[in-house]
Amino acid sequence: MVAKHFFGFAFVFLSVFFSGNIVIAQKTYCNPINLDYGYTPIPNFTNWGKHRATADPVIVTYKGDYYLFSTNQWGYWHSSDMSKWTFVARHFLRPEHKVYDDLCAPSVWVQGDTMLVFGSTYARNFPIWMSTNPKANEWKEAVHEFDIGGWDPAHFVDDDGRLYMYNGSSNTYPLYGIELDRKTFQPQGTRKELLVLNPERFGWQRFGEHLDNTFLDPFVEGAWMTKHNKKYYLQYGAPGTEFSGYADGVAVSDNPLGPFEQQSLPFSYKPGGFARGAGHGATFQDEQKNYWHVSTVVLSVKNNFERRIGIWPAGFDRDDVMYMDASFGDYPHYLPGKGKQHGAFTGWMLLNYNKPVRVSSTLGRYSANNAVDEDMKTYWSAAGSGKNEWIESDLGQVSTVHAVQVNYADQDVDFLGKQTGTYHQYILRYSLDGRNWKVLKDKSQNRGDVPHDYVELESPVQARFVRLENIHMPTGKFAISGLRVFGKGAGKTPASVEDFVVLRTEKDKRSAWIRWKPQDDAFAYNIYTGTAPDKLYNCIMVHSNNEYWFKGMDNTKPYYFCIEAINENGVSKRTKVIKAN
Repeated sequence: MVAKHFFGFAFVFLSVFFSGNIVIAQKTYCNPINLDYGYTPIPNFTNWGKHRATADPVIVTYKGDYYLFSTNQWGYWHSSDMSKWTFVARHFLRPEHKVYDDLCAPSVWVQGDTMLVFGSTYARNFPIWMSTNPKANEWKEAVHEFDIGGWDPAHFVDDDGRLYMYNGSSNTYPLYGIELDRKTFQPQGTRKELLVLNPERFGWQRFGEHLDNTFLDPFVEGAWMTKHNKKYYLQYGAPGTEFSGYADGVAVSDNPLGPFEQQSLPFSYKPGGFARGAGHGATFQDEQKNYWHVSTVVLSVKNNFERRIGIWPAGFDRDDVMYMDASFGDYPHYLPGKGKQHGAFTGWMLLNYNKPVRVSSTLGRYSANNAVDEDMKTYWSAAGSGKNEWIESDLGQVSTVHAVQVNYADQDVDFLGKQTGTYHQYILRYSLDGRNWKVLKDKSQNRGDVPHDYVELESPVQARFVRLENIHMPTGKFAISGLRVFGKGAGKTPASVEDFVVLRTEKDKRSAWIRWKPQDDAFAYNIYTGTAPDKLYNCIMVHSNNEYWFKGMDNTKPYYFCIEAINENGVSKRTKVIKAN
């Protein structure tokens, strides 16, 4: 959604990147993904500070590579392994198009040997672009003016070669679908109404951070179509891109234009943890035909429409139920590869949640512990951007460190729009005692823009302290929303949760109050839920609490729940599944 409603193991493919003269083979990734995100180009979106922003992602595979398009980036990315992404600068507007958005909530599809691109618009003079060599930035117009237009469009080529377009973004109007002539792209008949939200039944579709639905009606947007086992899975974003509960629902039909039946729970859902939100996205397959889902991650600090991108393993179960795995969805996971390990959680735990932090300086209210509180909305900022600025995290005990994620924040940024040639430089150090330091990663010569840099170590190290030293910022102060250290602690995994209770009443069966006995040896919990005891596909990570108000249920269905406890050493055994009628 964009600014329109006030915005194996051994078998894995190896991604290679350079750090000095050392080549490191990367097998894992961590959300939000590390792209050189552009800064919002829209001036009135920056009254609270200039910032990076993108959303509404689409990934398609083409000639053995992955291509990623998203809102307002003045170009697109390609990758051979879904780890290292290369940006291609490209404007998809003609000079007469006087808009900031450039390419907004784009539709991207492959038709035969050709990639096609169309951006959101109801203007009558926007083209459809085509390319057989997008890596070399070679494009031409397939249609000079696509008269029918469409906001949040998605195009789908069926097995029989017929072409369909789905679109819509509104809290009043439905999602639409229509067949197009695959050669001329002219409509065949008129648009058909396919889907409207029903928040009175589906609790997750209620608007607002707390699903209170008192401010605006919910928005339906971001259509995408996937066909599996002769069934059509119409995916859609709701209820609003500003909120942690931003998700992709799915409705199923035997026909590409319906009628569709909505699945009770969203299939792409991540309301908890560090990187929250998983709406308005696209489902795609890797080279091994494993499914993945790319979607919008909510930030919404400098502006409602400040967002990032996440990629999650997805699939269909034996009953053809579509799901996305958000369990530990912002911890390190394995990249695409052969065998059964695609997208699997590495088991590397977060080692420094709310642990002691020391810093070189602090700007105003942007305090040091904001960098380790597992909230991407908060951040620490140093008073300056010089080489004398640093942040040091105490893990509390000597631990085995496998990876570090450095998440930069935007403080006193100068840029608008996509800037090329910008870069971050830093040095990561580690220590057993806080006095004697070794280099963990030297990026003092880095020339890449890495706002969510993820460093997987070639070999794990023993450390208690991890220190990030600034060398160069592309713009603004040295500011960090998350210095996240992953690996294995030296202690015991937490015990299984006791006294897990789900209170659901007839007053509003969309909602439940979930409580459990707090544990001294856990800093977070994963709540799993679904409409069948063996289909607990939705996962909610809760930090430093022993209750959760879950308002996302279908009021016509029973629900099933279990919970597990989390600490730096591992994960507890899940509780017995309980039923809430």
